[in-house]
Amino acid sequence: MSVGFVMLAHTALDRASAVARHWATQDCPVVIHVDRRVSRIDYRSFVEGLSDLHNIRFCRRHRCDWGTWSITQATISGVEVALAEFPELRHVYLASGTCLPLRPIEEMRHYLNARPRTDFIESVTTDDVPWTIGGLDEERFTLRFPFSWKKHRRLFDRYVRLQRRIGFKRRIPPGVEPHLGSQWWCLTRKTLTAILTDPDRALYERYFRRVWIPDESYFQTLARKHSSHIESRSLTLSKFDFQGKPHIFYDDHLQLLRRSDCFVARKIWPQADRLYDAFLAPDAGQANRAEPNPSKIDRLFAKAVERRTRGRSGLYMQSRFPNEGWENGKTCTRYSVFEGFSELFENFETWLGKSVGARVHGHLFHPDRAEFAGREGIYNGGLSDSATLRDYDPRAFLTNLIWNTRGERQCLQFGPGDRQDISWFIASDPNAQISVITGAWALPLFHSRQSFIDLRKRAAQLQRIEARHLDILRQPQTRARVRIWTMADFVQNPMEPLQIIIDEIAPRAQRRLTEAPQMVCLDGFGQFLQNLKNEGMMPYLMGDFPVGEDPHHTPAQPHKPYLVN
Repeated sequence: MSVGFVMLAHTALDRASAVARHWATQDCPVVIHVDRRVSRIDYRSFVEGLSDLHNIRFCRRHRCDWGTWSITQATISGVEVALAEFPELRHVYLASGTCLPLRPIEEMRHYLNARPRTDFIESVTTDDVPWTIGGLDEERFTLRFPFSWKKHRRLFDRYVRLQRRIGFKRRIPPGVEPHLGSQWWCLTRKTLTAILTDPDRALYERYFRRVWIPDESYFQTLARKHSSHIESRSLTLSKFDFQGKPHIFYDDHLQLLRRSDCFVARKIWPQADRLYDAFLAPDAGQANRAEPNPSKIDRLFAKAVERRTRGRSGLYMQSRFPNEGWENGKTCTRYSVFEGFSELFENFETWLGKSVGARVHGHLFHPDRAEFAGREGIYNGGLSDSATLRDYDPRAFLTNLIWNTRGERQCLQFGPGDRQDISWFIASDPNAQISVITGAWALPLFHSRQSFIDLRKRAAQLQRIEARHLDILRQPQTRARVRIWTMADFVQNPMEPLQIIIDEIAPRAQRRLTEAPQMVCLDGFGQFLQNLKNEGMMPYLMGDFPVGEDPHHTPAQPHKPYLVN
């Protein structure tokens, strides 16, 4: 009878009863504290269910609220009964009603008998812990916390702000250096006796009554004062997420719990029948003298936390839709946006698809419909070409398209005639490669047969839209790979920029372009721009197109044929 347990129970009393019986039948005394909020009927049934065991006791009940002194008071009541009722105890192990033993009790007894003077309690200063959640480190010991954070959160926060504003600071009792650590410990009788019989106990309890979450600091601090040998770690496996909430273990965590080599795990889902059946069986566990090492599974928990907080790049779904700026990558892979290319070149989409082997779309944000590759009505993932559905959430439309087609490079056309709501999103996306030929939107107007008055108004409107879009692309916040050419510069030497674009999309192809795609007819385009000027509009985004000197794309000179004799 070298180790006994103090159990704090408040829910799932049937599971707490099974665990208490498991320990008690193996000659380990158990003192149980049941939350005062548990009804008398349930409490009486719980007590009667364990009445056949001579080494189980129940201590005085307290109404327990998270983060308050009541939990520490319940622990003290249980420890006092354990030390008084079972004088043979050498270690007292604190557990909850949702704890579950992972290894045979004989192994724990053997482990503690080999370390009769060692106190196992996580105990570190506030400067040394990165896991305090809620913004209160040293302040939890220097401010007063008379209100429950869970029940009176607004009052709690206002009182904290008031104390900060007036510069209030509590005096820490002399000879005490506050420490923090896990609530679940295993302390020696000697240390617990020294804590409970300390002449200044009343002073310490009066001080810790107004400390925030004292169950993580009272024994952790006083153990440092009275213990001769502390191992600052817990023998209980308890994991917490990024919000400070405990991880709950389910049936599919069976092998994970076995790998930890810990003696006890918390917190177990009450309906995890497989776990309770496996670990509470009479022949549960095999001989294992391994050191308790919860760090064995830390990597898996770290990966789970990262997946929960960061997710997968470009993946948005109902269960994880992060705030703007919190996402792990706006899209999941690289894609290309072409502005002005389909206006300058004939059948540009077909040519580009054959050149790089990518999926090339038309204007996905066209006001009338999303122009998917091949002009499909429904695309990967059930995406519809409906402009109404797309415009409901343009960002979700684009991210879904990229996610649904991951593994295949997507290319799309964009221009001032399209819906512009997506501009900022694409510009801020590091996965986007944006290539712009400014002013190319004028070519469809040039070849149209509209009245010149309507053309001038439309040209002025499109130029304003593209100018605003270019301002976005030139912002310091832009993260996309952006290349911008004026139309006049591009048509003089299209091969070089096209080669750069092709090499970036398909770097492994190492294909040298021998000719550019067929350019649309530009005869008279310079005069068209001059006519716009004459009507009072200044078309400046196209670059310099002199009147009467229409640009012509010079085709590559064919090699002269020769004969080999």
